[in-house]
Amino acid sequence: MGAQESNRQERGAARRTLLGAAVLGAGGAVLGLPGVARADAQKSDGGYQSLPKPTIIGHRGASGYRPEHTFGSYQLALDLGADVVEAGDLVPTKDGHLVCRHEPEIGGTTDVADHPEFADRKTTKSLDGVATTGWFTEDFTLAELKTLRAIERIPANRPHNTLYNGRWEIPTFDEVLKWQDEQTRKRGKQVWIYPEIKHPTYFRALGLDTEVMLAKLLRKAGKDKKNSPVIIQSFEPTSLQRMNKLVDNPLAVLLDAANTRPWDFVTTGDPRTVADLVTPKGLKEIASYAQGIGPTVNLIIPKDANGDFTKPTTLVRDAHAQGLILHPYTMRNENPFLPPAYRKGTDADAYGDVFGVFQVYFETGIDGVFSDNADTAVLARADFVNG
Repeated sequence: MGAQESNRQERGAARRTLLGAAVLGAGGAVLGLPGVARADAQKSDGGYQSLPKPTIIGHRGASGYRPEHTFGSYQLALDLGADVVEAGDLVPTKDGHLVCRHEPEIGGTTDVADHPEFADRKTTKSLDGVATTGWFTEDFTLAELKTLRAIERIPANRPHNTLYNGRWEIPTFDEVLKWQDEQTRKRGKQVWIYPEIKHPTYFRALGLDTEVMLAKLLRKAGKDKKNSPVIIQSFEPTSLQRMNKLVDNPLAVLLDAANTRPWDFVTTGDPRTVADLVTPKGLKEIASYAQGIGPTVNLIIPKDANGDFTKPTTLVRDAHAQGLILHPYTMRNENPFLPPAYRKGTDADAYGDVFGVFQVYFETGIDGVFSDNADTAVLARADFVNG
C-alpha cells in the first residue's frame, strides 16, 4: 500500500469516527443502507444537534426536480433523503397570512401573468433598494393567491421542471406546519423544516410584521421551543434578534457576499458589511442570539476571477470557535453553478462533477449544506464519510 492510499484510508477512518453512522440513516431509502443510528438520533432531545452531519437541507424542497416551494418539491426532498426541508421562504399576503415564495414578487414563480383579472396589479416597487417590477404577494389576499399555480423559476437550466408547471398551488406556512406533522407520523421519524423570514424590514414598513406572524403560528403549533424541529433563518440580523425574544427556536443568520450590507443595517445606518460579521468579533455577537450561520459558499471558499476555487477562509474554524454551526448555500448540479474546472460540456442544463465540488466543501468541516438535489447530496455525503 502506497503512502497516498494509506493517508486516504486514515482520513476516511477519522471521518467515520467523527461523524458516525447516523448520517446514513437519512438516505437509507436511496442508498439501500441501514438507518438504525439515524432513528436513535431522532429519539434524543438534542434538537438540531441531533441531526446527521453534514446535514442535507433540501433547498426550497427538491427544486432541482420540481418547481420550488410547492408540496411536490417538499415531498420529493424527503423522499430523496433530505434531513431538513427549507419550507419555505416566508412572505405575507394582504390579509395577513404567511405564504411560501422565494420572493414577494411572484411573476417568475407563478402563472399570475396569465390571469387577466390581475393585470392591473402589476407594479414597480423598491424592494430593499432595488426597483422591482411584477406582482407582489402583499397586494393579494390569500384566496386570490390560491387561484394561482407555481411554475419553474429557472427554465433555461431546468427545462424538465416545466413539465410540472401549473400542478401545485402556493402553500401557506400554516399548511406546511400541518404537512410536517403528517409526514412525521407517516415516516416514523421527525421531519425538520428550515423557514426563512424574507425582507422583514421591507414588510414592517408596510405594516406587516412577519416576525410576529411567524411566532404566533409556531406557538399555536407548539413548535416554538428550543428543541422544536424548526430552524429559523434570515438575512437580517436584527430580525433574528427579534425572533430570539419571541420564540426559543434555533436561529441562523444568512450571509451574502462579503462586501454586501444586510438591508436592516442600511435602513438603520449600521455601516458594517458581511465582512465585519464574519470576523471573530462579529461571529461572537451573532452567537449571543443565534445558533448558526448560513453563509454563501463563496465565504467558505472564495473563487478567483475565472470562478475557480482559491484557498478556504478561516470562517469554519472561527464560527466553530464561537459554538456556531455552518449551513452554507447553495449546491446545484448544473454546469453554470459549478466552478469551471468541474463543468462537463457547455450545456446550461447539463450536470457537471458536482460530487467533486461536494467533496471540496465537506473537507472544510461545514456542518451541512443547502442543496437543490437532495439525492446527490446524500450520495456525496456517503462518499465523504466512507472515503
